[in-house]
Amino acid sequence: MRGRVGAVIVAAGRSQRMGGVDKVFALLGGRAVLARVLDTFQECSVIDEIVLVLGEENLERGREMASSRCWPKVTSICHGGRRRQDSVKEGLKRLRDCQWAVIHDGARPLVAPDLIERGLAEARESGAAVAAVPVKDTIKRVSRDGVVCQTPERDTLWTIQTPQVFLFDLIFQAHEEITEDVSDDATMVERLGRGVRIYRGSYENIKVTTPEDLALAEVILRRKEVL
Repeated sequence: MRGRVGAVIVAAGRSQRMGGVDKVFALLGGRAVLARVLDTFQECSVIDEIVLVLGEENLERGREMASSRCWPKVTSICHGGRRRQDSVKEGLKRLRDCQWAVIHDGARPLVAPDLIERGLAEARESGAAVAAVPVKDTIKRVSRDGVVCQTPERDTLWTIQTPQVFLFDLIFQAHEEITEDVSDDATMVERLGRGVRIYRGSYENIKVTTPEDLALAEVILRRKEVL
């Protein structure tokens, strides 16, 4: 169950909530958000290969970044599709002879090598594993007209993150067979009728979607550097 491990870094979004700034090229502690992600995956000992998926408008910028840094594990930089799941599929097609696929958002710059390694260890036991953290707030299910319908038990609710780690053949099959819109790759595997295990993620592993997220990431990064 060992085998070659490939990572797909998905960074083809449009950054529509960033006020005109491309989130993956925004600076965080003096380095681009995306560069921080790639540095971590390059340094992670369990990763053999990295495919970077970008929007077509960012391909040249991404290639210039890669050529200026030491990322020998980056074997391909390709453009994505209309939906996130289309972009992931393009990345999966370019992995070479991998038994395992690690899928990660290019806008989660504070991912740690340990988070990747623990996800792979869990997936080797179950076939599919995703990082997640327990929700901190009470969640309400609300009708379309704004009336509370249900209050789920909080201890059963988790916020899903990336990395998400899968047997390559399983996640590729999911991307071939599931064509309706989904919010993440784990959902596609679930719709095949396969179980997906969660493992403990990190509240610091935030996704940069808005300028406020970027500011919070700066605070977290400074605190980590002090510690």
